[in-house]
Amino acid sequence: MTRQMTATVIGLGSMGWGAALSLLRAGFDVKGVDIRSDVLASFEKEGGKAYPDAASAGESDVVFVFVVNSRQAEEVLFGERGALKSAKAGTVFLLCVTMAPTATMELAERLSSAGMQVIDAPVSGGHIKALAGEITVMASGPDQAFDHAAAALDAVSAKVFRLGSEVGLGSKVKMINQLLAGVHIAATAEALTLAAAEGLDLRTVFDVIRVSAGSSWMFENRGAHIVDGDYTPRSAVNIFVKDLGIVTSEADKAGASTPLSAAALALFKEATESGLGLEDDAAVAKILAERASIKLPGMEG
Repeated sequence: MTRQMTATVIGLGSMGWGAALSLLRAGFDVKGVDIRSDVLASFEKEGGKAYPDAASAGESDVVFVFVVNSRQAEEVLFGERGALKSAKAGTVFLLCVTMAPTATMELAERLSSAGMQVIDAPVSGGHIKALAGEITVMASGPDQAFDHAAAALDAVSAKVFRLGSEVGLGSKVKMINQLLAGVHIAATAEALTLAAAEGLDLRTVFDVIRVSAGSSWMFENRGAHIVDGDYTPRSAVNIFVKDLGIVTSEADKAGASTPLSAAALALFKEATESGLGLEDDAAVAKILAERASIKLPGMEG
C-alpha cells in the first residue's frame, strides 16, 4: 500500500489557500499554517489540518511557503515557532514567495545547511487558477528535490517551468513577470481613467480593448475591477510596492534602465500613502482619477 504523502502549506492567503485545497483534492494529507483563526477554521471544514505556526505542524514530505515577503519567510522558517523546529532532514521546501533573488538564495543556503532540500518556486496565475490547481510555477533547484516534490507540484500547477538547478533563477524570472504585471496594471488604470475623462462609457471601452491589440491579461482582469468599481483585494496595492521595489533595486544592481517600472512604482507608492495599500491593486486608478477630478465606479462622492 502506497503511503499517503504529507504536505504543509504555510500561508493560506489568496495563492496558498488554492494550493492547499488542490493538494487535498490530489489525496495529500495537508497541514495548513496561518495566524488567522477564522482561516484555520475554514480550512478544517475543507478537510485539512490546521495549525497556528509551522513548528506545531510537525513533519511533512514537502513544505510550501506562501507568505508575503522575505522577512515573513525567514520568520516562518527559522523563527522560534518556525518550520525548522520540527522538519525532518531531506524535507523539500518550495519557496513560493516573491522576493529578491539574493534573499531567496540566502534562505535556501540556510535550509540546505540544515539538511533540507530547496526549490525556488515563485508562482503566478491569481487566486482563481490557484483554486483550480492551475498556477504557473517558475522553478529552479536540484533534480533530486524536483523528483521528491513532483506529485505535489503536479497537484497545484498547470505548468512547471524548470529553469535550471541554481536556486535564484526562479525568483529572477518572477521578477520579470512582476515588472510586466505592475506596469500593465498602471497602464490599465491610466487608460480607463483617460476614457472616463473623455466621457466614454467604461464598459464599452473595456469590451473593445480586451479583444484588441492593446489588451493584456492584466487589462482583462484588473480592468474589470475598475469598470465594476470592485476593489476587494485579490492582490493588494502594497504587494506591488514590494514587487516593483524589488524590480527597480535589482535593475540598479544590474545596470539596467527601468523607467516604466519606476513610474509604476511611484504610482503604487502614492496609492499606499493615500490609504489604499490594502485595496485591490487596481485601486491605483483612483489616484489618477483624483488628479483628473473625475469619479470612477466605486469612488465615493
